[in-house]
Amino acid sequence: MIFEHRTYRVSPGKAAEFLKLYEVEGLPLISRYARLIGCWTTESGVLNSVLFVWAYEDLGHRTSQRAKLAQDAEWQAFVPRMLPYLVHQESFFLTPASFSPLK
Repeated sequence: MIFEHRTYRVSPGKAAEFLKLYEVEGLPLISRYARLIGCWTTESGVLNSVLFVWAYEDLGHRTSQRAKLAQDAEWQAFVPRMLPYLVHQESFFLTPASFSPLK
């Protein structure tokens, strides 16, 4: 199991709008291809950030699932609606330690 920690920094004052759009339109689509572990907003550090953690079997599974997502016509239609909110995007992968409760 690997986890993708994906951070979206959104325009100031737009986090609530972004989250509502993502919850209603984006989440049902991406959930066809990835399992959401959690979603958070920041109150310290880099502000105006929304953090997602997604679970995949391994890096190969993540790569194949993201390729399928990219081909999904509904996702392709959603992305342009999401992009105006984004200022910066960052993604990194986490591999759980042997004693981690999430494996």
